Amino acid sequence: MGIFLSKKNHVLLSELVKTDFKLRYQGSVLGYLWALIKPLMMFAILYVVFCKILRWGGDIPHYPVYLLVGTVFWNFFTECTGQGIHAIEVRGDLIRKISFPKYIVVVSATSTAVINVLINICVVIIFALINGVTPTWSWLLVLPSLIELYILALGISLLLGSINVKYRDIGSIWEVITQALFYAVPIIYPVKMITTASPLAAKILLINPIAQVIQDVRHNLITTAAETTWEVSGMVWGFVAIAIVIVIFGISVLYFRKKAKYFAEEV
Repeated sequence: MGIFLSKKNHVLLSELVKTDFKLRYQGSVLGYLWALIKPLMMFAILYVVFCKILRWGGDIPHYPVYLLVGTVFWNFFTECTGQGIHAIEVRGDLIRKISFPKYIVVVSATSTAVINVLINICVVIIFALINGVTPTWSWLLVLPSLIELYILALGISLLLGSINVKYRDIGSIWEVITQALFYAVPIIYPVKMITTASPLAAKILLINPIAQVIQDVRHNLITTAAETTWEVSGMVWGFVAIAIVIVIFGISVLYFRKKAKYFAEEV
């Protein structure tokens, strides 16, 4: 994967991003509003069930915002990987006709999720201000966390997308895995619940880069009561979570480059 795109490839990427974003909501009555409605609907259901009925999160300041952040970032991760894994398969005709760096197709597919999450973060910030969260300089740290999560999602998309070209079951298998991961990441429940039950389980849980990112965003955006990997597992394990992202992305890029030359034949 090249870091810099030629003018021709840059234009191609821009056009693919625009096309993917338009096609995503084509034929929908609400159109682009679904970028906001989908995560908000998921948040509303989780809020009623876990906050109002089960009474979770009562000891966490601004718990509704806490839950919304988890929902938005989890939705970003699943949307990013879901679109990225099928990108090569969907753009098969283009790959067979034109010679260009194939990773552009995956980047363009995942860019739709990036646009959506940026819109959703604006909603989170407005919701946080309404809920009484005080703005601080630490809000700026949300961007590096978002970039880290995107690199992880892009890496997974490149790796599984390459395999999915030949074995089309990968997309379905990944859907099952993400359903299981949803409960392995502290989205609906506070980390303190796990810490109280088993400190070791909490440490293992927060080594997961997805959990690490979500808790970092909550800590920096909402409240310092949100326990992070750095606090629960220690600084070393915090860097281990970041290292996992780098390793996954590096392996994925190498594997993608190795398989990309055969995509036109196999897709």
